[in-house]
Amino acid sequence: MTTDPKVARPSLAQVAALSGVSVKTASRALGGEPRVAADTRSRVRDAADQLGYRLNGVARELRRGADTSTLVGLLIGDLANPFYSRLAGGLERELRMRGLQLITASTDEDPDWERRLADALLERRVRGLVIASTATEHAHLAAEGRHGIPFVFVDRPPVELAADTVLLDNHTGARRAGAHLTALGHRRIGVVGDFSRLSTHRERLDGFAAAMHAVGVSNWADYLVENAHDVAAAEQAVRELLSRTPAPTALFTMNNRITLGALRALRGHPAPPALIGFDDVDLGDVLGVSVVAHDPRDMGRWAAQLLLDRIDGERGPARHVVIPTSLLARGSGERPPPAAVSRAGATTRLE
Repeated sequence: MTTDPKVARPSLAQVAALSGVSVKTASRALGGEPRVAADTRSRVRDAADQLGYRLNGVARELRRGADTSTLVGLLIGDLANPFYSRLAGGLERELRMRGLQLITASTDEDPDWERRLADALLERRVRGLVIASTATEHAHLAAEGRHGIPFVFVDRPPVELAADTVLLDNHTGARRAGAHLTALGHRRIGVVGDFSRLSTHRERLDGFAAAMHAVGVSNWADYLVENAHDVAAAEQAVRELLSRTPAPTALFTMNNRITLGALRALRGHPAPPALIGFDDVDLGDVLGVSVVAHDPRDMGRWAAQLLLDRIDGERGPARHVVIPTSLLARGSGERPPPAAVSRAGATTRLE
């Protein structure tokens, strides 16, 4: 079915005429006002459906004197990423109870596109913005903040902008993963990370580095691969690491998509290295994948609470929530380094 862009959209007056009521009654019926009789409301809605008419919600609210809508914008990196979908779920449920609606858009981790999407949402007078940002500066949003539009940054903090934030304890989680692997005897650990410009990547890398330095491993970065942003790139990175001589005896994958790429690369491997991922993955418990875990819905719920506080009039300084992580040992991260037989016949551990 094709549409002709030259065909004008139906008007409220046409809906009123088709349903046999006044324009004012049609507006009240479609707006959900309780004083409209049930049969009249049904007749008006049937006429609107027949004509393809929809109320302009933003215009209606502006006519009432409001300078914002009931919409809240959420900007995320990838709509297909379960991390973001769960975050959005936690956020949306809290907003829904306050009569607010969530509109979600993907930036594809493109800073320029992120800014254009933010501008477009602000032009539509959204009530607030929740942003999982890929940009390296946010000063351009300061004026909107002064005009009363609240911002909450999730997963990654703002730069050059004071705003509420909800972040993960990335450093502690990654340090715990590294310590878990080194306690088993691993010293050659392949690390596969996301875009190096992202704050989450840097924090996790710093945490892992602290674990390696704690056991005296100074050359750990020899097995580091960065900028493996998607599953395919992560799979290729893990294959490249495993082709090295000597190969790593363990892997630390720094987000859920990278973990999926690693699992693909390890499929059918006769002696897979130990593996710990950051973020849980679908069926991780079934597959026995050890992870640094957290619930993205908690991040969404906290973001909603901070945003609603601002909408209700909170004017204090920027607030910061840090969500803890935990290490779930399911088997893949508990594989020790391979053993070898020495000349004397004793079993030694290869690190």
